[in-house]
Amino acid sequence: MAREIITIECTEARKEGKSPSRYTTTRNKKTKTEKLELRKYNPALRRRTVHREIK
Repeated sequence: MAREIITIECTEARKEGKSPSRYTTTRNKKTKTEKLELRKYNPALRRRTVHREIK
């Protein structure tokens, strides 16, 4: 199985003292070996922020 389920977490919310939003998604671990980084919506901050893959 080449696809794995990963969790991405907001990077800006912790700096502002709010709870980070988390999303789950999948990625192809054979073609994407680096950590995934996407811009997703954070409802606590009410804007799109950078979300990075966490373990």
